[in-house]
Amino acid sequence: MNKLKSIFKTDDFMVFLSTMFLFGIGIGLFSGVMNNFLAEILSINRFERGVVEFLRELPGLSLILLLALLYRHSETKLIRVALLVAFCGVAGLFLTGPNRIYSVIFIMLWSTGEHLLMPVRQSIAIHSAHEGKEGRAMGITGSCGNIGTVTGYYFVPVLFFAMKKWVPQAAEPTSALPFRAAFLISAVFLLSGVLFSLRFHKSRFQIKKSRFYVRKKYLRYYILEVFFGARKQVFLTFAPFVLILNYDASTELIATLYGIYSLINIFLSPMMGKLIDKIGYKIILICDTILLIVICMLYGFSHHIFSHATAFIVISGVFMLDGMLFVVGMARSLYARSISSGQNELTSTLSTGISINHLISIIIALLGGLLWERLGIELLFSFAAIFGVGAFVFSCFLPTPVKQQPVKRD
Repeated sequence: MNKLKSIFKTDDFMVFLSTMFLFGIGIGLFSGVMNNFLAEILSINRFERGVVEFLRELPGLSLILLLALLYRHSETKLIRVALLVAFCGVAGLFLTGPNRIYSVIFIMLWSTGEHLLMPVRQSIAIHSAHEGKEGRAMGITGSCGNIGTVTGYYFVPVLFFAMKKWVPQAAEPTSALPFRAAFLISAVFLLSGVLFSLRFHKSRFQIKKSRFYVRKKYLRYYILEVFFGARKQVFLTFAPFVLILNYDASTELIATLYGIYSLINIFLSPMMGKLIDKIGYKIILICDTILLIVICMLYGFSHHIFSHATAFIVISGVFMLDGMLFVVGMARSLYARSISSGQNELTSTLSTGISINHLISIIIALLGGLLWERLGIELLFSFAAIFGVGAFVFSCFLPTPVKQQPVKRD
């Protein structure tokens, strides 16, 4: 506890971290079953998967507009709104079952809550930290979320095993019962997060935010978000479908792989945060892009290089490594923080960045599914690797970090 107090300067940081933990459990349960739910229950093919992802990412694209509508509210209230919206989405999936139209609508609702939380979570972590320890604060915040996510991921195979063993209908290959049970439990934890977040101090993080915030000085940050949008979409949409469609990966296996890299991220997030504080965001971003290029080529060509069994092992390992690299996202946030002139800018800037990366995400979602369907997996991931090369070159020309000056209180 004393170590946490040396990093966080606010007195209700435990409420914040606990809320992130509960939300993480909800994410783990939802994400652990979603791809198999789409493929096995809704019979979504490669191209349709891109369409679903296009719709799922629309809330991220409109995030700047959503936060503009809510700009008068404190960031802690935005956390409650985000959790409540995500709860409604997952609860809707539980109630409606395997209906394509309703499922897509409620997936979009879940996504709206998830995206609302993204910039607010990072902003609160940064604002809660003592000067010079922002990276550590974001790392610990990410670690708490990952502990919850691991719990949710590993709950999935246990749930599926138990239901298939003791509920005869759940053992049928096309049964949606285990998936609906996962959605129900996810909804319970999300609602618990809403109730727990009521313990935030009412005056905490009542930061004045602009309705819209786009500034020329953040151009490099926006470009970084464009590259991240392409990289993120390939992982979230097509990487798990490679395992499911090409290697017949089960729901239990996908959830286990998610769980393994999330478990590693529990320890990796604070380590990465500390490393960013020590050596700066630039070196971290450069290393991330190099690894990303290698990962994309292995996704696309492992089945040509290795036997089917070996390629399956390689892709599973690459999938987990890819997930671990998402912790590098805090480096982009700290770059934005390093050039911001006040706390009122940061949440608005981060939300703008997320909307920008979703602009490229929805394009990749549609084009990626079409590329895979028509021209093959090799071209899809070669295309992603080209974005990786672009991100590498751009990261090399970022300014070298200097010791940050205290951010002005507005």
